[in-house]
Amino acid sequence: MELRQLGTSDLMVSPIIFGAWAIGGWLWGGTDDDEAVKAIQAGIDAGITTIDTAPVYGFGHSETVVGRAIKGRRDRVTIATKCGPRIDRTDGVFSMRTIGPDGKEVALHRVLKKDSIIEECERSLKRLGIEAIDLYQCHWPDYTTPVAETMEALVRLQKEGKIRYIGVSNYSSERINESLHYGRVVSAQPRYNLLKREPEAELLPWCRERGVGVICYSPMEHGLLSGKVTMDRTFPTTDLRAAHPWYKPQNRRRVLDALDKIRPIAAAHGATLAQVAVNWVIHRPGVTAALVGARNPAQARENAGAASFRLTEEEHAFVGKTFELGAPV
Repeated sequence: MELRQLGTSDLMVSPIIFGAWAIGGWLWGGTDDDEAVKAIQAGIDAGITTIDTAPVYGFGHSETVVGRAIKGRRDRVTIATKCGPRIDRTDGVFSMRTIGPDGKEVALHRVLKKDSIIEECERSLKRLGIEAIDLYQCHWPDYTTPVAETMEALVRLQKEGKIRYIGVSNYSSERINESLHYGRVVSAQPRYNLLKREPEAELLPWCRERGVGVICYSPMEHGLLSGKVTMDRTFPTTDLRAAHPWYKPQNRRRVLDALDKIRPIAAAHGATLAQVAVNWVIHRPGVTAALVGARNPAQARENAGAASFRLTEEEHAFVGKTFELGAPV
């Protein structure tokens, strides 16, 4: 898999990045750690040499599993993780109520204060079992904390050699621009896929013009664009898809009908529908890479295959046009 330069940094990332949210178990109905380790390692062997995780993914569990999987393979991988969401603090911006690791309801807050970032970084390094994080990202904005303070903490960690580069996730172009006054931000991470097209209007062009790398998450809209989620599929209340608007029957039907229209394109490339959806994203102007999750080795190898072909210009346009479905109803 041919690597791509992330923004103006010297980080070379795989266009398919292993997204480690689901293997943390939180909001995904649990996880199998042994299978997750095998999935990560199979991905590395298939060319997915970049892994993206976060402390909130299972409240440290995802990072621990990633650390276990990359042991003895650190020289082969680029590691990205994040800071911000916490269940052990009540300052910052309230995000949501959720179920914590002990099975009890907890409040999640986004905290990007200096002391919190430094503390989180130390914890992440320990869980991952590494000396430096290649890409350290603010997971969500904290509007109660000055951008200057957040960047001060990140630049300090950079100078100390604990992180190599700074990135942001779920930031507007305005907030990224403000951050750039205090330090170098090399990447942005928006949610972007065939059904979620808002970044096309402003964020993607803005990043492209300024040399900011773009790592897209949810390129398959939580698996819906894989075509494997049939109308009779149900999800437990602990799974975020149970309340996802696109998973409602009337909206799921619209997506499945659109997927049927692009099956001939997938067949022409010997690809799956999931691979076509991801391939479309990683070949959008300004996009560096896409995060794709996997729970087992077969899924990881399938994800890697999404970078093994290129849609023609006509196919690319047809796929995009087919999924101009508007908002879920």
